[in-house]
Amino acid sequence: MLTPGSPSMNTSSFLLTGFSGLEHQYPWLSIPFSSVYAMVLLGNCMVLHVIWTETSLHQPMFYFLAMLALTDLCMGLSTVHTVLGILWGLIQEISLNFCIVQSYFIHGLSFMESSVLLTMAFDRYIAICNPLRYSSILTNSRIIKIGLTILGRSFFFITPAIIRLKLFHYCRPHILSHSFCLHQDLLRLACSDIRFNSYYALMLVIFTLLLDAVLILISYILIIKSVLAIASQEEQRKSFQTCISHVCAVLVFYIPIISLTMVHRFGKHLSPIVHVLMGNIYILFPPLMNPIIYSVKTQQIRSRILKLFSLKLC
Repeated sequence: MLTPGSPSMNTSSFLLTGFSGLEHQYPWLSIPFSSVYAMVLLGNCMVLHVIWTETSLHQPMFYFLAMLALTDLCMGLSTVHTVLGILWGLIQEISLNFCIVQSYFIHGLSFMESSVLLTMAFDRYIAICNPLRYSSILTNSRIIKIGLTILGRSFFFITPAIIRLKLFHYCRPHILSHSFCLHQDLLRLACSDIRFNSYYALMLVIFTLLLDAVLILISYILIIKSVLAIASQEEQRKSFQTCISHVCAVLVFYIPIISLTMVHRFGKHLSPIVHVLMGNIYILFPPLMNPIIYSVKTQQIRSRILKLFSLKLC
């Protein structure tokens, strides 16, 4: 049954769900969410600015970090208008076309982040296991090709499933589960045959997120095996130190995804607020934490950011 003021089943607009039951707390909730989005945008822009302006950071490792920061920045931009729009009382509904576009970018950027993390694992593998050939393997032209491959892999293969969302008949109440649009949320509201989208989405997850996670794990098994073969404990420590930031970024990305999947699969009895909160963590936690991780753990980034702040204060 539709709630008062919600879009009817015959319209092409959808009602966005914020934190159901906490509507009277939206002015207060908007403060931490606005702060998080500000930190996401500022942090990732700062990382991009540092890598762009500091010539000493024009290296493969930092090019891949720039790809990660750009992906996180776009993820924040793809949801900020609906999440904060709800909390600020500016919007309640979203059109079908805009919903489809938003879901396209959210899922495409998620696949892109996974691909970038896999590429960064490959970068660390080459740097530690084959350092003498590092520069010859990861040339600028090859990095550009890798970047274009990541872009194509992330957005090309999801296009058929996203386009089909436009063709579905949505006869169920047009009430979305989150403050933004997700592919599976639209499927839940459709009365058309969704089997292609369901199976296709499952295959995409297996051959992107799951495959990437397995390949990242394999790369670190090979890295650990190579590092343990080094006689000097100091050299071992330095080698592991170069991987800490990336390991943290991998955990920050995959833990929210796994948690959200578990909540959707086994937490149907939980409060809707838990589902909405986990959805927002999945969207915001990696873009928020990655700039912090790399600013703290990467000496070149940290020193350059501290230098920027010292210049501003002067």
